[in-house]
Amino acid sequence: MRIILLGPTAAGKTELSLQLAEELGTSIISADSRQCYKHIDIGTAKPSSEELDRVQHYNISLLELDEDDSAMDFQKRAEQWEKEILESSEHVFFVGGSTLHLQSLIQPFNEMPESDEENIEKLESRIESEGLKSIFGMLKEVDPEYADKMDGMNRQRIIRALDVWMQTGKPFSSFHSNDKIQPDENTIVFGLRWPREKLYSRINRRVDNMMEQGLAEEVKSILEAGHSKELQSLNTVGYKEIIKYLDGDWSLEKAIEKIKTSTRRYAKRQITWFRRWEFIHWLEAEELSVKEMKERIVLKVAQG
Repeated sequence: MRIILLGPTAAGKTELSLQLAEELGTSIISADSRQCYKHIDIGTAKPSSEELDRVQHYNISLLELDEDDSAMDFQKRAEQWEKEILESSEHVFFVGGSTLHLQSLIQPFNEMPESDEENIEKLESRIESEGLKSIFGMLKEVDPEYADKMDGMNRQRIIRALDVWMQTGKPFSSFHSNDKIQPDENTIVFGLRWPREKLYSRINRRVDNMMEQGLAEEVKSILEAGHSKELQSLNTVGYKEIIKYLDGDWSLEKAIEKIKTSTRRYAKRQITWFRRWEFIHWLEAEELSVKEMKERIVLKVAQG
């Protein structure tokens, strides 16, 4: 069986997922659009070395910071990992909160063309001369459905969607089935839910913890290693704000507050997205212990 555990950032998926994987005798595939990159560890809440020792993880620290990645790339990797895991386990377990990655598991993308370098160059040139908002406006005109689903102005995703449209004349969103999203009979989806103010409080504490763990030092070391601050992988909440601080544009206090605000906004978008999925079995995380949530999931999985 394919099991998916989702929820907004800071919902508490990590410890529950570890206990579940141990109970079910399986590995974890991270459905996170940033944990797949090397070097960005603290700000992506990547599992610790101890947690990675407890349970085998996939899609963690897989790519270099300058490599491109997409939900479709993730989908293709996940298909291979799924086959590998099912050779030795009854269950495949996905955990994360990246909405398009999760959707690709429930409603796979149809095949679409490879990137066209000429189109990419044209779009990059337009960004240089007119800014990212210019091509985002273009995307909203040709594919408003995909633009509305996007988590903010993601440069890589905007370029990819426009490249597909330029090649095919079809909106990027059309490569997803128009059928109502519904998991197959072999997939069960669980979600962690918190009252909004409690979740926001958890987010604020998490950001403070990340700063204590050395987020600013991590970003500084990445830049000192020669990585461009313009990389799409660094256009990530936590990293882009600290870069502003390191560049002298913001005080550290302002950068921290901006991280908290941006993370809360991201969580709100995640919650809005997940509300559309009526098939999620919600767990009220404020009311239940990790042990109780684990037991409920194990029981539901056993029932099929």
